[in-house]
Amino acid sequence: MSRSEDYYSEGLMVWLEADQIIRQGTNGRRGLDDFARRFFGAGEGDLGQRTYSFDDVVAELDAVYPYDWAAFLTTRLREPAQPPPLAGVELGGYRLVWKEEPNPYEKGRMAGGGYLNLQNSLGINVDSKGEVTMSLWGSPAFDAGVVRGTQIVAVDGEAYSADRLKRAITAMKDGSGAIELLVKRGDRYLEVPIGYHGGLRYPWIERVGERETGLDRLLEPRTR
Repeated sequence: MSRSEDYYSEGLMVWLEADQIIRQGTNGRRGLDDFARRFFGAGEGDLGQRTYSFDDVVAELDAVYPYDWAAFLTTRLREPAQPPPLAGVELGGYRLVWKEEPNPYEKGRMAGGGYLNLQNSLGINVDSKGEVTMSLWGSPAFDAGVVRGTQIVAVDGEAYSADRLKRAITAMKDGSGAIELLVKRGDRYLEVPIGYHGGLRYPWIERVGERETGLDRLLEPRTR
């Protein structure tokens, strides 16, 4: 496997879109909480198991807000080659932007886990010792042969460090050369050039305008 699972986070984005569709269609009177109460509220103190079908999910969503939920779920969950599931963020009054600095959440994750996240630039995660722990299929690093388990020994002729690798990525932004890595794979040492010129990239979301949005209301504290 070249990367960890992504269906949990992408599934979350699908349900975020569903929530925003309901909120817009009901002028904020209802949201995904209403669906959850109907779908999961089996009975007071009932901890048993309940089976369900695709049609059951569609019916409960439709009871909260009439919409073509069958087509919505079929497209997003069953059809391949769909675009990134950003519609919920956009309907919620925000937009995706890219910055060279990690957002606070990812910055905390990297600090706590002791790794460097370069998924959206080179396409890899690197631990504190320079070992590649994840490599995205089709990314610049993967296509150059830097796969999971590869040890990065040097960057542009100097011993590996996270800061040195980040500086090399930044220096090559909009350039014409390549980031030169010396890596160890098994018992072999290899010189690997990576022709990536996009700089460091970390995702952020920014509010569009100054007014309170649907996403703001979704994230408000609950009393129950």
